[in-house]
Formats: sequence, structure tokens, C-alpha cells
Amino acid sequence: MKEVAILLNDMVAHGVITDYAVFGAIAQMRYTEAVATLDADILVAVPDPNRIDVLSPIYEFCKTRGYHPEGEAIRIGDWPVQFVPAYDALTTAAMQCAEADHVNGVSLRVVGPDYLAVMALKVGRAKDYARILSLLEHKAVTRENMAKLAERHGLAPQWHRFARRFLDE
Repeated sequence: MKEVAILLNDMVAHGVITDYAVFGAIAQMRYTEAVATLDADILVAVPDPNRIDVLSPIYEFCKTRGYHPEGEAIRIGDWPVQFVPAYDALTTAAMQCAEADHVNGVSLRVVGPDYLAVMALKVGRAKDYARILSLLEHKAVTRENMAKLAERHGLAPQWHRFARRFLDE
């Protein structure tokens, strides 16, 4: 991940992206135990979000650094990396509130556990529910904080459905 962190910080320094945050399974591992994953997911803010080819500058920058596309991702060292533009108020806030971490001395921004859980709630797949339960089990998030954040982002019905299904006895 160090090579990914270096590249992301370089992209910010060169204005290719204005912000970023790791999310998905890689972010989850910061707050829980290791989980299996095949790629790294990165939320990004780009200078011109209205471009039709919003990811082109990222792909071009990566190419100049010797990193090339593989399917939906760009291989950066050992990691296939998927760049996902922040696409709504929740993902934008998650990125803006990201926590600073370090990978072998290199700064790396990671989505916080509450946002990670509510983003998973919004997607709503089985593996997303497992992520939420793991974050709760490891006390990385609380029911109360999740409920507040879910409500703030219009996801109160999803939260109540999840709580009834998985948390209520």
C-alpha cells in the first residue's frame, strides 16, 4: 500500500485530484481484523467533476508513472486500484472527514469507521452488512452514531431495517 499512498499524494500535489480517501475492505482492516480483498478502493475528488471522462486525468497520470489499467482498475505495485469519484453527499463527506494514517511513513487518508459503515448500509449487499457487523463487534462504531449519520444522509429507513434484521433481539 505504500506505493499506492505515494501515488495518491503525488496526484494531489500535481492537481490531478483534490482529495482522496481509501474505503472498502482496505479501510475496514484499519478498524477490524484482516479481511480478504482483491483490490483497493479509493474515493477521489477531481478538479472538474463535470467532465464526461472524469477519470481520464487519473489514468493519464498513472500511465506516465508506469501504471496501467487492468480491467476496472489500475495496477499499482501489488494492488489493483479502483478510483471512484465521490458521487453524493455521503461519499463527499466521508472523504472530507477521512482520518490520517501512515503506511511505512507515508501519509494515507482513510474513511472513518462511521462513514464506512453508513456507506456499506447504503449499498446493502451481504458483504456490506457483514462489514457493518464487524465494525460494531470491534466497537469501531456505535449504533447511536450510525443511526445519526444514516439519518443525516437520508438512510434512516435502511438503518432501521438493518437494526431490526441483525441487531434487535
